[in-house]
Amino acid sequence: MLLTISTTHKPATDLGYLLHKHPDRLQTFDLSFGKAHVYYPEATGERCTAALQLEIDPIGLVRRAGSRGRQRSLQHYVNDRPYAASSFLSVAINKVFRSAFAGRGGGKQDLAATEIPLEATVHCLRNLGDPSLIQRLFEPLGYAVGIQPYPLDSGFDDWGNSPYFTITIKGVKRLGELLRHLYVLIPVFDNEKHYWVGDDEVEKLLRLGENWLESHPEKALIASRYLKSQRSLARAALERLTVEDGASESRQEGRLNSEQVLEAPLRLNELRLRAIVEAVKAIRASNVVDLGCGEGKLIGALQEIRELERIVGLDVSSTALEIAERRLRLQELPDNRRRRIKLMHGSLTYRDSRLNGFDVAVAAEVVEHIDPDRLGAFERSIFEFSRPGAVIVTTPNAEYNASFKGMKPGQMRHPDHRFEWTRAEFQAWCTQVCGKYGYGVEHQGVGDAHPDLGPPTQMAVFKTA
Repeated sequence: MLLTISTTHKPATDLGYLLHKHPDRLQTFDLSFGKAHVYYPEATGERCTAALQLEIDPIGLVRRAGSRGRQRSLQHYVNDRPYAASSFLSVAINKVFRSAFAGRGGGKQDLAATEIPLEATVHCLRNLGDPSLIQRLFEPLGYAVGIQPYPLDSGFDDWGNSPYFTITIKGVKRLGELLRHLYVLIPVFDNEKHYWVGDDEVEKLLRLGENWLESHPEKALIASRYLKSQRSLARAALERLTVEDGASESRQEGRLNSEQVLEAPLRLNELRLRAIVEAVKAIRASNVVDLGCGEGKLIGALQEIRELERIVGLDVSSTALEIAERRLRLQELPDNRRRRIKLMHGSLTYRDSRLNGFDVAVAAEVVEHIDPDRLGAFERSIFEFSRPGAVIVTTPNAEYNASFKGMKPGQMRHPDHRFEWTRAEFQAWCTQVCGKYGYGVEHQGVGDAHPDLGPPTQMAVFKTA
């Protein structure tokens, strides 16, 4: 099983910096299914090629199968697993080239973030079914694709081509981007994975598919095959690709276009952050998760609470998380402060074990962006499954909108809001949440209250009963 990666970027030997593997050394890595070797067939200033070669132990694979290996046949021992590019190669790419995979370039970080001419060759890729699939998966990503088929040869008759190909893709890409494309797509061709596929794989697919999978014309096929044809998982991934990511992006844009303009004279965002910080302090929390953290403004405010040992931000928008990382200057913080903060890509409406164990979860100006028919999924994800000690929710008070100059009756504060609750409607929702999931709730207003219309923002603090 062989993958080669080449560049003509000058000096081409900078590929060694990007891969964190020296061109003059042969390196071997132990993996659970065999060994991986990294070496450089060529390394000059004009062109450099790194090779990743896998040695798979097929007998060891059968033995590690445990009880599943009791009813064994010859096929368990004689098969294409040691030779055909498959999920084994994807795992090796991630393990062996971990830093490059994550986009880190060591002493060449600027180069790691730069698009350079790259060429990758995957030997013995098994492509079952439609031969055009190779072009259909790689060409929309901007690669020129070369394909070398392998004929079946009986020695007597022409049996046509085998399902195995060597493919070469060329493009001007960031190295980490190329590696992530290969990681996701190689198992799609093989349509098989050597490890268990569950909910975590949905999160991994969405994380690695950021900025390209949602617009790929074959995203449904990619999701299905990557997730081992498990329909429920593929459906969940596609829903988040087509609905939630777009909603989050429009949410970020909408905040800039309307809500901030309306609320700026009231300094409402500042007051909201202050109210949330005070509520977290009163709870005496040691850790908190900001659900739908956006550009990280609340996280910046929460940093000032010295008692907080862990602050996590979760958002479905990769763009928002990138902005948050820059806004918070995470790379510039001292180690002890940087370790307190973690940003995660994920959804609020799917069960996520990473959200378990928090003292406080905050959903600040988030619920109104969730479609009403998905609100129950949000409730279960947070109040039933993650079940933090306390949940702080803020949302606009629809009644107060009448005091904003120029707002028409029934108009919402920005176009991505799915609804806006009156005080009675919000309190009714909070009451039914408490009844279902065993929480108590306290209400308070944020901002100067109108004598008839109430405060501009309403806040609820749920605590486990």
